[in-house]
Amino acid sequence: MFLDYNQNAKDRTTCSAYSGRPLPDARVSAPLHWQEVADCDPADFTLFTIPKRFAEIGDPHAGMNSAPGSLEKLLELAAKDQAAGLGDAPWPPHFRKMEYEAPRVAPSRAKSSAKKPRVKMPLIVIANSPDKTAALAGLERWKNKHAKIAGFLAVEDVLVDSMRGRSSTWTRIRVNLRHVPEELRPQQETPDPDEDPTREWREWHKKRGSKENQ
Repeated sequence: MFLDYNQNAKDRTTCSAYSGRPLPDARVSAPLHWQEVADCDPADFTLFTIPKRFAEIGDPHAGMNSAPGSLEKLLELAAKDQAAGLGDAPWPPHFRKMEYEAPRVAPSRAKSSAKKPRVKMPLIVIANSPDKTAALAGLERWKNKHAKIAGFLAVEDVLVDSMRGRSSTWTRIRVNLRHVPEELRPQQETPDPDEDPTREWREWHKKRGSKENQ
């Protein structure tokens, strides 16, 4: 069950059964039998189809009050989360601050939040090439050259990125040496291949910036 508590906020409208929805095909919020849920298409329930459906099968909500559900399990889960230090989700801004509510501001914007230092990963560039196949071949050459080091790498330590420049794309392959003992980590070498199509433009832009700052 999904409880959208924000819909209980001031001036919020709710989608009651058989209410029309603001869509071009005049869809209707239609109660369903459980066996219909898996294959239903919302577009099948409109102002034009619901009267016929209602006449044929009646109201699936007709007996809902005779089988009330229980919130006990949900309340137990909420108590368990609270005991574990998980606060309530932020309430709508016009509600008063609740006792167990989390801060209503994003952590990055909180004035009192201490900024954690950014951890810099030990990344080295292995290959740059407009040809992904050539870049992957360069990665295999690097692995053969540093076979002992390659044995420390996890699958997610090899980063194959599709890079986009001003008018071209290329593949950049980097290796994260986080699992490699520091004394064994190789230094950055010239990538193989080293065909970054944006390098010339970046070097020109850097020189231009230097001249403007003089």
